Amino acid sequence: MAVSSATKKSGGRKSSGKGRKKQPLKDPRGGLTAVGRVWFKAKEGASLKPGVTKSEREMTPDEMRRKGSFLRRHFANPRGPMKDEEGEPTRLALSAYAWGEPVPKTMADAKKLAVKGARLLEKYQADKGKKGRKR
Repeated sequence: MAVSSATKKSGGRKSSGKGRKKQPLKDPRGGLTAVGRVWFKAKEGASLKPGVTKSEREMTPDEMRRKGSFLRRHFANPRGPMKDEEGEPTRLALSAYAWGEPVPKTMADAKKLAVKGARLLEKYQADKGKKGRKR
Protein backbone atom coordinates (compact mmCIF):
# COMPACT_ATOMS: atom_id res chain seq x y z
CA MET A 1 0.00 0.00 0.00
CA ALA A 2 1.43 3.39 -1.01
CA VAL A 3 1.46 6.19 1.56
CA SER A 4 0.77 9.67 0.23
CA SER A 5 3.02 12.59 1.12
CA ALA A 6 0.11 14.28 2.95
CA THR A 7 -0.23 11.24 5.19
CA LYS A 8 3.50 11.21 5.95
CA LYS A 9 3.49 14.88 6.97
CA SER A 10 0.49 14.56 9.25
CA GLY A 11 1.79 11.54 11.11
CA GLY A 12 -0.45 8.94 9.53
CA ARG A 13 -3.65 11.02 9.43
CA LYS A 14 -5.22 12.32 6.29
CA SER A 15 -6.14 15.97 6.55
CA SER A 16 -9.47 16.82 4.99
CA GLY A 17 -9.64 20.34 6.42
CA LYS A 18 -12.85 19.47 8.24
CA GLY A 19 -12.83 19.67 11.99
CA ARG A 20 -10.35 22.51 11.91
CA LYS A 21 -11.38 25.14 14.42
CA LYS A 22 -12.17 28.46 12.75
CA GLN A 23 -10.89 31.62 14.34
CA PRO A 24 -13.76 33.77 15.62
CA LEU A 25 -14.39 37.09 13.87
CA LYS A 26 -15.48 38.85 17.05
CA ASP A 27 -13.31 38.99 20.13
CA PRO A 28 -15.35 37.85 23.17
CA ARG A 29 -13.82 40.72 25.17
CA GLY A 30 -14.99 43.29 22.60
CA GLY A 31 -14.05 44.43 19.11
CA LEU A 32 -12.90 42.30 16.20
CA THR A 33 -10.06 39.83 15.98
CA ALA A 34 -7.36 40.16 13.32
CA VAL A 35 -9.19 37.44 11.36
CA GLY A 36 -12.40 39.49 11.63
CA ARG A 37 -10.71 42.60 10.24
CA VAL A 38 -9.35 40.57 7.29
CA TRP A 39 -12.82 39.06 6.69
CA PHE A 40 -14.50 42.50 6.59
CA LYS A 41 -11.75 43.77 4.24
CA ALA A 42 -12.51 40.91 1.81
CA LYS A 43 -16.29 41.15 2.16
CA GLU A 44 -16.87 44.91 2.20
CA GLY A 45 -13.50 46.49 1.38
CA ALA A 46 -13.39 48.01 4.87
CA SER A 47 -9.96 49.11 6.05
CA LEU A 48 -10.36 48.47 9.78
CA LYS A 49 -7.59 48.92 12.30
CA PRO A 50 -7.41 47.67 15.89
CA GLY A 51 -8.49 50.08 18.61
CA VAL A 52 -6.03 52.55 20.12
CA THR A 53 -5.26 51.35 23.64
CA LYS A 54 -2.46 53.80 24.49
CA SER A 55 -2.78 56.38 27.23
CA GLU A 56 -3.53 59.97 26.28
CA ARG A 57 0.07 61.07 26.77
CA GLU A 58 1.46 58.39 24.44
CA MET A 59 -0.96 58.96 21.53
CA THR A 60 -0.02 60.53 18.23
CA PRO A 61 -2.40 63.17 16.85
CA ASP A 62 -3.83 60.63 14.37
CA GLU A 63 -4.50 58.15 17.20
CA MET A 64 -6.21 60.94 19.19
CA ARG A 65 -8.44 61.65 16.21
CA ARG A 66 -9.32 57.95 15.73
CA LYS A 67 -10.05 57.25 19.40
CA GLY A 68 -11.91 60.53 19.91
CA SER A 69 -14.07 59.89 16.86
CA PHE A 70 -14.81 56.33 18.00
CA LEU A 71 -15.81 57.38 21.52
CA ARG A 72 -18.03 60.24 20.30
CA ARG A 73 -19.64 58.15 17.55
CA HIS A 74 -20.49 55.19 19.76
CA PHE A 75 -21.19 56.70 23.18
CA ALA A 76 -22.61 60.24 22.66
CA ASN A 77 -25.93 58.77 21.48
CA PRO A 78 -25.65 55.01 22.09
CA ARG A 79 -27.62 52.76 19.76
CA GLY A 80 -28.52 50.37 22.54
CA PRO A 81 -28.20 49.48 26.21
CA MET A 82 -24.92 48.85 28.02
CA LYS A 83 -26.27 45.62 29.61
CA ASP A 84 -28.45 42.82 28.26
CA GLU A 85 -31.36 41.07 30.02
CA GLU A 86 -28.98 38.88 32.07
CA GLY A 87 -26.99 41.89 33.25
CA GLU A 88 -23.99 41.08 31.03
CA PRO A 89 -22.30 43.86 29.04
CA THR A 90 -23.46 44.18 25.42
CA ARG A 91 -21.12 44.20 22.41
CA LEU A 92 -21.47 47.99 22.37
CA ALA A 93 -20.21 48.25 25.95
CA LEU A 94 -17.44 45.72 25.33
CA SER A 95 -16.20 47.73 22.34
CA ALA A 96 -14.93 50.35 24.82
CA TYR A 97 -12.68 47.70 26.37
CA ALA A 98 -11.20 46.91 22.95
CA TRP A 99 -10.14 50.58 22.79
CA GLY A 100 -8.49 50.54 26.22
CA GLU A 101 -11.37 52.08 28.15
CA PRO A 102 -13.36 50.67 31.08
CA VAL A 103 -16.58 48.87 30.13
CA PRO A 104 -19.46 51.31 30.76
CA LYS A 105 -22.15 49.91 33.03
CA THR A 106 -24.66 52.75 32.74
CA MET A 107 -25.62 55.45 30.26
CA ALA A 108 -23.85 57.97 32.52
CA ASP A 109 -20.62 56.00 32.09
CA ALA A 110 -21.17 56.03 28.32
CA LYS A 111 -21.62 59.81 28.37
CA LYS A 112 -18.30 60.14 30.24
CA LEU A 113 -16.61 58.23 27.43
CA ALA A 114 -18.23 60.57 24.89
CA VAL A 115 -16.89 63.57 26.82
CA LYS A 116 -13.43 62.02 26.80
CA GLY A 117 -13.75 61.54 23.04
CA ALA A 118 -14.67 65.20 22.59
CA ARG A 119 -11.64 66.20 24.69
CA LEU A 120 -9.36 64.04 22.51
CA LEU A 121 -10.76 65.63 19.35
CA GLU A 122 -10.22 69.12 20.79
CA LYS A 123 -6.66 68.19 21.68
CA TYR A 124 -6.15 66.86 18.15
CA GLN A 125 -7.49 70.11 16.64
CA ALA A 126 -5.18 72.16 18.89
CA ASP A 127 -2.16 70.06 17.87
CA LYS A 128 -3.14 70.34 14.22
CA GLY A 129 -3.45 74.14 14.55
CA LYS A 130 0.02 74.44 16.11
CA LYS A 131 1.59 72.56 13.21
CA GLY A 132 -0.12 74.83 10.68
CA ARG A 133 1.18 78.02 12.36
CA LYS A 134 4.90 77.13 12.26
CA ARG A 135 6.97 79.60 10.26
